[in-house]
Amino acid sequence: QMQLVESGGGLVQAGGSVRLSCTASSGAFSRYRIGWYRQRPGNERDLVAQILINSQTDYADSVKGRFTISRDSAKNTVYLQMDNLKPEDTAVYYCKVEIMIPRTDYWGQGTQVTVSS
Repeated sequence: QMQLVESGGGLVQAGGSVRLSCTASSGAFSRYRIGWYRQRPGNERDLVAQILINSQTDYADSVKGRFTISRDSAKNTVYLQMDNLKPEDTAVYYCKVEIMIPRTDYWGQGTQVTVSS
């Protein structure tokens, strides 16, 4: 069973930057679709960014130009670089690994990011 460990969250001022990391205990990261999601209080968990098997990346409109997802397959780690943070980016951030065969999803435990105004 794959274990995902997230790190890098914390308190940051508006306009600042944070880099989140998601490291897997096993598997081959380059063969999975990996996404970062966030959940704000009272809201559903929403996709923020994802990186596909062919390394194509996609972003939610609200973070385009500010967030960057990247993958280091040698370290089994995916990063989310978050720049020019806004108070509305405050949320618990989760990484998700999607394996196609067999169809399985793994979630990290979440890491809190709080942006103060």
